[in-house]
Amino acid sequence: MTETRQQQPKQQPKQQPKQQPHATAIFRRSLNTFLANDFPPGPKCLPMYYIINFQKGGTLPFCLLLMYYFDNFSTQALFYTAAHGTYGLVWLLKHCFFRDANWDAKQTILGCCNSFLLVLGPYWLNPYLLISKTATAATPTKCAVACGISILGMVIMCASDAQKHFTLRIKKGLITTGLFALCRHPNYLGEMMIYGGFAMMVEHWIGWAVLAFVWVQLFHTNILYKEASMSRYSAWPEYTSRTGMILPWLPELLCPSTKKMD
Repeated sequence: MTETRQQQPKQQPKQQPKQQPHATAIFRRSLNTFLANDFPPGPKCLPMYYIINFQKGGTLPFCLLLMYYFDNFSTQALFYTAAHGTYGLVWLLKHCFFRDANWDAKQTILGCCNSFLLVLGPYWLNPYLLISKTATAATPTKCAVACGISILGMVIMCASDAQKHFTLRIKKGLITTGLFALCRHPNYLGEMMIYGGFAMMVEHWIGWAVLAFVWVQLFHTNILYKEASMSRYSAWPEYTSRTGMILPWLPELLCPSTKKMD
């Protein structure tokens, strides 16, 4: 006589009603979506990663062309080109092996143009200002420090994106281990370190102004939406009590918690 076993359903993470983003975040997200995805006329025919990867991958040849055109092969220009150009290649590798599905969203042709003109293109102002000698170049020592910050940011960004990608393929839910045990958005921290390092090499306010716009209009908006979405998990209140939004929470960094969460 054979005994049949009933297959147990997979246990889902405990959930609760999620919070709503702040009204200003809702407005900023709506504006971002309209300008980048829905800007008329349609149709939405281009995945967002087309223009993103074009800008990321085009940074190295863009910097090299600037160096050739302005005949500037100084230590600072070489430092910047190596750092920003390498980041573009790292981004393309990341896209190939653990791509962010959010960038598969379709956008109109003018939405694609807006993405470049308002966000991606201004990222190229720093190398232009530096290599054209419009801005005062930082000292080689400062460039070396800035390059180190950018490299560390690349590691944090790639490691956290890889952890999120492969963890969610196995189990859906709130990620609270690894880099996410130190802060709730390590991928954004890494991205800010990367571009902050680039701006450090260029002694000009324009580079920081571009970053301030992107960090508030895009990064902060996305972070607030992500936090509102993750608030549906029962472990969220305890998780937020021991982690910072962007910066690592010092007590957790010094004495990591071993408590297992949902």
